[in-house]
Amino acid sequence: MDRRFIYIVNPISGTRDKNNLLATIHAKTYAAGFGFEVYDSVADGNYSFLYPSIEENGVTDIVVVGGDGTINQVVDDLRKFDISFGIIPSGSGNGLAFSAGLQKDPAKSLETIFKGNTKMTDAFTVNGTFACMLCGLGFDAQVAHDFGNDPRRGLLTYIKKTISNFFTASAYPFIIDTGERQMATDAFFISVANSNQFGNHFTIAPGASLTDGLLDIVVISKQNKLGVLYCTAKQVCGFNQIQKIETVDEKSLLIYFQTNKLKIQNLKLAPMHIDGDPVETASEIEIELIKNCFKLIYP
Repeated sequence: MDRRFIYIVNPISGTRDKNNLLATIHAKTYAAGFGFEVYDSVADGNYSFLYPSIEENGVTDIVVVGGDGTINQVVDDLRKFDISFGIIPSGSGNGLAFSAGLQKDPAKSLETIFKGNTKMTDAFTVNGTFACMLCGLGFDAQVAHDFGNDPRRGLLTYIKKTISNFFTASAYPFIIDTGERQMATDAFFISVANSNQFGNHFTIAPGASLTDGLLDIVVISKQNKLGVLYCTAKQVCGFNQIQKIETVDEKSLLIYFQTNKLKIQNLKLAPMHIDGDPVETASEIEIELIKNCFKLIYP
């Protein structure tokens, strides 16, 4: 099958020089014999200007050169077309790309994209807003808000924001309802994970899969700060087993279960992020999985 690409490049994502990256894209795509176009990403996520090109030029693949927030917007707007999505990770975290087993090296990412091994991939909605990989409430969302307001990008800035927020973080009251169980808990954060990590290979939900039709829910409950570090470290290292919803103890210091839908009462309006980007929080949050939502290119 003849393939034609559109590359969508976020010029300000991450810290990598995009000129060298674009030169690699041009050279390798020409060498592979594929037709292609290159566009900058748009801040509002409206890619309707690409619709005619996709339809009239027979575009088969959209390749996102950016981070999780850019991927979210591009996939949400263009998944209505019968196309595959590829990723050249160039954001600060790259959680979705790393969860899919992609490498950050652009040449290797392009090699993966050209091989075209696609799988149907899940996504989910948060009060109707599209999410590819992760939604967070509480501590990690506050970090995302502070990071988003800092003009400096990159891992170092994210680490600084994480450390500064850790010492001032407090727990928020939530009521979690899966339809089978309702649980009341005070928590430092709740992660709703379609992918297995925050980004930068920091794994928050080791059992999560982009293709299993389930969301992994991780709750770090109220405790002292040393306990938060200990519970999070155990979770990241994969020592905690996924619990069955009916046996979850809502008084546990860490709660980890799977579901395909969820309602959360956010009683004190804890901050929220979707795919690493800060969003306006809500007192009631409804989350639903979208099974086999879009085609993603994997290694």
